[in-house]
Amino acid sequence: ETAIKGLHPLPDFFSQRIYSKITKNSPSYCTKKQWNTWSSENLDWDVGEVFFRTVKEDESEVIVKDDFIPIITSLLQTHPGLEFLSEHKEFQEKYTVTVIARIFYEVDKEGLGHLTRRMCRKRRVWEAFLRAGEEEDINKVMDFFSYEHFYVLYCRFWELDSDRDYKISRADLLKYGDHSLSHAIVDRIFENAPRPFGRRGGEEMGYEDFIYFMLSEENKQNEVAVRYWFECLDIDGDGVLSTMDMKSFYNVQSHRMQCLGHDVVPFEDVLCQMYDLIKPQGKDGVVVSDFLQPECDKVSGALFDALFNLNKYLQFESRDPFLERTKREDEFDNDWDRYACVDYNRLAMEEEQRE
Repeated sequence: ETAIKGLHPLPDFFSQRIYSKITKNSPSYCTKKQWNTWSSENLDWDVGEVFFRTVKEDESEVIVKDDFIPIITSLLQTHPGLEFLSEHKEFQEKYTVTVIARIFYEVDKEGLGHLTRRMCRKRRVWEAFLRAGEEEDINKVMDFFSYEHFYVLYCRFWELDSDRDYKISRADLLKYGDHSLSHAIVDRIFENAPRPFGRRGGEEMGYEDFIYFMLSEENKQNEVAVRYWFECLDIDGDGVLSTMDMKSFYNVQSHRMQCLGHDVVPFEDVLCQMYDLIKPQGKDGVVVSDFLQPECDKVSGALFDALFNLNKYLQFESRDPFLERTKREDEFDNDWDRYACVDYNRLAMEEEQRE
């Protein structure tokens, strides 16, 4: 295994995977003939193809979730930025689960449960793995591998999972974000939200599906999040978010505002404002493609928040133009990276205070 490091274009933590594929997990050594055979079949390609061939099983033409486990396990064993987890097996396991879930969230946008060669090329998945091999600070690898991002996701799940059964109930999820979500949207999350890792419509949500929920909630600008929330809001499943669909959710939202003493903006005014932002192509309502227009990626979240996230909607209504400009000029590429940084610092401070 040590001998083949540097003989392939992938990071060193792929060497164990390559060695296992060459030897078929049986001999304790790799012969020159075995190496020559494998390399002639797999290394005469660009790095993207080598990555795909190395990760997938030889007899398969797609990558499934378990294919990543030995590679991420090797990363955990060798990366200096993850060395501190060596004595924490549970965190190693959850880190592995988190990385895989994040990869599938970003790449498997249709929820097929596997990654094709074309998907990997379109997203250039291997580039994040290359950065993980080069960067000593794993937290600088924002795509998939950041330990801080994992810590935020896992701690949020842990905070909600009061009975420690690694499952989230409707009552648990209602507590998310200081009770920011309406019961109407939480019901729809459990009834109709995409569940790539579990049974759609189940009464409990596992950790991996919670990752999908949280990434979609904290960064509503990406395509996966737009489709996630659209499916939740499209009550009749006709592919059109009608005025009636939106009003049913806003009625719950406005009732909450009224109970808390906030001024309630009439639904018609909210709808007019949002239509000005989204500019839907049709007259019957809003479709997914309306949200996915390039000029709408910064405002689609505002419509979703107006319908079901009270805290974020109130923040949007009272936003400070100076802070908005500052946010546009900061170092973060998206809302998730920004949120994860702030929340990790919060969690770290709380940990220090407990000590």
